[in-house]
Amino acid sequence: MSALNRVPSLMARAGTASALTLAAVGGSIVVPGVASEAAAASPATKALKVAAAKKGAPYRWGATGPNRFDCSGLTQYAFKKAGKKLPRTAAQQYNKTRYISAKNRKAGDLVFFHSGSYVYHVGIYAGKGKLWHAPKTGDVVRLQKIWTGSVWYGRVK
Repeated sequence: MSALNRVPSLMARAGTASALTLAAVGGSIVVPGVASEAAAASPATKALKVAAAKKGAPYRWGATGPNRFDCSGLTQYAFKKAGKKLPRTAAQQYNKTRYISAKNRKAGDLVFFHSGSYVYHVGIYAGKGKLWHAPKTGDVVRLQKIWTGSVWYGRVK
């Protein structure tokens, strides 16, 4: 039996008074193994989907969408559509995120490419060592394997 099919029986075990009390105070019942709608549709997940939907959009330096993008323009656009505000450049975006180790990165985190302390490129982590990004002049928004170890990860606050 799936977790969703067990919800009515779990609620019955919780007791009618408990369920009514929770409803009256605006609470909720947590069922292990069942993701809440909020968790399933986080801003990071939404931003990742927005970026993926822009596959094939041409790169243009300084462009912020909706039809052309540079790297930070794509991330800014995607997160704006997901309800989060990011500054304009890759370096500014890096400074507005919470540092995440490579081990703890998740799909929807930002991937910052750097040379020393200089951040020069950004994309959205897609999982499995890949990111969505707007690479360079003459290219298009695409999914690509992360090609260097000189990256930092940031989670949008």
